Amino acid sequence: MTKKPEELTDNELLAELQRRFELNKKALDELKVLNAELKQVNKKLEESEALKSHFISNITNEIINPFTSIIGLSKAILSVDKENWKKVISMVALIHSEAFNLDFQLRNIFVAAKIEAGEIQPEIMQVDVNNLLESVIESFKYELRKKNLKVEYSYNSSTNLVNPKIFKTDPEKLKLIIANLLSNAVNFSFEGGVIEIIANRDVNKLSICVKDHGIGISKENHKIIFDRFKRLDTGINSLNRGHGLGLSVNKAIIDMLNGSIEIESELGKGACFTISIPEPNVDVDDLATDANEMFFDQDAEIF
Repeated sequence: MTKKPEELTDNELLAELQRRFELNKKALDELKVLNAELKQVNKKLEESEALKSHFISNITNEIINPFTSIIGLSKAILSVDKENWKKVISMVALIHSEAFNLDFQLRNIFVAAKIEAGEIQPEIMQVDVNNLLESVIESFKYELRKKNLKVEYSYNSSTNLVNPKIFKTDPEKLKLIIANLLSNAVNFSFEGGVIEIIANRDVNKLSICVKDHGIGISKENHKIIFDRFKRLDTGINSLNRGHGLGLSVNKAIIDMLNGSIEIESELGKGACFTISIPEPNVDVDDLATDANEMFFDQDAEIF
């Protein structure tokens, strides 16, 4: 039975007051911690909104600017005299470059939107990976030519594989992953440099390394380069020509395929992105027998 205050001894009263003081102090401390956490969450929300606004602004520019260039160049071509066909060829090359990059950006935007909406799933097929990689490289030939870049490509496989070039995966998503990495390499390589693409087909696993010898990425930025709302001082994760959004799309797709992506890079020493994708355990009879014919024409560009 609880005693009334007037029934408590002085020592009991002091002990009760001390207990209540400690409880109030604990509640006050918890309130302070909660208030600090709420302030931190609010700050992060404000930063997120600002970053999203900046992101949307950049995305808009990446769509509008190429359209403006294409329209302007097309009008200029219409006014060129028949004798100046060299000038026309030069402008057609610029139109191709702008259209290529616009299409590239839109593909990433659409995939990012589907990822956010949870409306994207892997579509596994039997893929000729060697043909796929060669097709992606071929699609970048004009972009490579502009910076006098060379691609050194090699395909390696285990000796105990029946068909070493065939791998079960999603061809469209793998194609976009490699295109994003190659786009990064092209944009941040030095003029006249070399880009290395090395594929290794092992039992139940595919690894692909895309390495450039350009400006590189600082160690402290390795953890945030796949965040679509982050922009690095070096520009590697900005929205300039397929960066940032492409890296975040790559990470999401690779996670969906139960794979991994790693980076080795230092400022001024280039960057090496390596992806590893496991081969899913699905029945071959349920897959397309030649997915390569469905998606690729060796003499055509993909983008």
